[in-house]
Amino acid sequence: MLHRAGVWFTAHAAGARLSLEFFGELLLASGRWLRGRGPRHMRWRDLVWQLDQSGPRSVPIVSLVSGLIGVILAYMGAVQLQRFGAQAFIADLVTIGAVREVAALMTGVILSGRIGAAFAAQLGSMQANEEIDALRALGVDPMQHLVLPRVLALALVAPLLTAYAAVVAMLAGWAVAVGIFDVAPTEYLHKSIKALEMRHVLVGLGKGTVYAVLVGLAGCRQGLHAGRSAQAVGAAVTTSVVQAIVWIVIAASLLTVALQRLGW
Repeated sequence: MLHRAGVWFTAHAAGARLSLEFFGELLLASGRWLRGRGPRHMRWRDLVWQLDQSGPRSVPIVSLVSGLIGVILAYMGAVQLQRFGAQAFIADLVTIGAVREVAALMTGVILSGRIGAAFAAQLGSMQANEEIDALRALGVDPMQHLVLPRVLALALVAPLLTAYAAVVAMLAGWAVAVGIFDVAPTEYLHKSIKALEMRHVLVGLGKGTVYAVLVGLAGCRQGLHAGRSAQAVGAAVTTSVVQAIVWIVIAASLLTVALQRLGW
């Protein structure tokens, strides 16, 4: 039992060390790129292509999931509020919940399954085919050439996707409140606008950006350090999704507690 515990601890310690090295290398590559020092291996057309893959192509699934989440929030909240004759406060519940927490969280989870897994598969396949070794042999930094465009693309599209998800969830909540619980449409809109404060918007967009960056980091980290077999690439894809979701949950917990302590 002690031997198995030691092997488990050693393996996870090695994984944590690789993750820290990966984060450090990415920060150094980002600094060199921002300062304009060293070779500029990040191509803008790669960034534009990643923006298209991460943003517009994610809209359908984000719309579906966010709409269903808005329905769930509105219906479950209304059932409880109906006991006190306070159905009109469905707008406050859905608006604050979607804008501040749910839209960012669901967007991050969706991106982890759709984009993070794709990053891990792409980079893992390149690692298995020794393409990343060939880039290093040519003097091309894989962090700037492969990782930086992907992470930067997710950081840029995350606020837009989060805002869109929040709007879809609020509209779905409006449909439930008006169609099922007989809330006046104008009253729902009035209460939504009144409940929507700028701090809620900033918190939601900030969380969505953090979650998306974590997704990109998890996917690229697992793909770049994958083994050189088909089985290893599949394991890297699975691990990237699990790791991204775990990081998102940890970040959500820490940010929620910290922001509440700060009065945000």
